[in-house]
Amino acid sequence: MSAVEQYARAHIVTDAAQDPPAVPVALRYDPEADPRRVHIMLPGHHEWVFARDLLEQGLRAPAAAGDVRIWPCGRVQAVMEFHSPTGVDVVQFDTRTLIRFLRRTYTATPVSS
Repeated sequence: MSAVEQYARAHIVTDAAQDPPAVPVALRYDPEADPRRVHIMLPGHHEWVFARDLLEQGLRAPAAAGDVRIWPCGRVQAVMEFHSPTGVDVVQFDTRTLIRFLRRTYTATPVSS
């Protein structure tokens, strides 16, 4: 196994009164490209790349690095906040989805040549 790619549903948090609809998100990890980083692809071709350790830490307690902040939200959800020059995206995930993805990244190994 080399790269890990997992598709998930997440909620983009907005100021709207109603619950935000679920949107498709892609989670990606490629140990050959960079074994320390994960990729989160949001709708509209927004891709965020940050340390896998940050994701793991953010599932237990608030964590931040650069333009990315992650924190647990209750027992079953986690929030990711992505800052860019054009604004802030706040995305809510089911924690078990992110844990499953993390577990898969730890079992992924680069393809030997």
